[in-house]
Amino acid sequence: MSQEQTIIYGKLVRDRIPEIIEADGRTARVRVLDESELVPALIAKLAEEAEELRQAEPDDRLGELADIYEVLAALTASLGFSDEQVQEAARHKRAKRGGFSRRLWLDEVTSAE
Repeated sequence: MSQEQTIIYGKLVRDRIPEIIEADGRTARVRVLDESELVPALIAKLAEEAEELRQAEPDDRLGELADIYEVLAALTASLGFSDEQVQEAARHKRAKRGGFSRRLWLDEVTSAE
């Protein structure tokens, strides 16, 4: 006799994940987030995906970047911005503060007293 096992996730998942779980013979309990829950859930998901990228092996990095891209696209739309607005804001910031192409690592800053 097999015993039921329940794993609690409490996180945002891709749209087809419940279908995939059920196709595997398991039962997924899901709910649709309301508007006030969506942005915090997407931000948490972005942090989760960034950590997965940090830990990924080189061959897995493209897939992790795709996950981050997908979450960022959903977050952009949920916040009411367009991709073009985000790209323009990035261009503006790059013009003002630079990008990351020079690979600069800031070790420390000393202030005169």
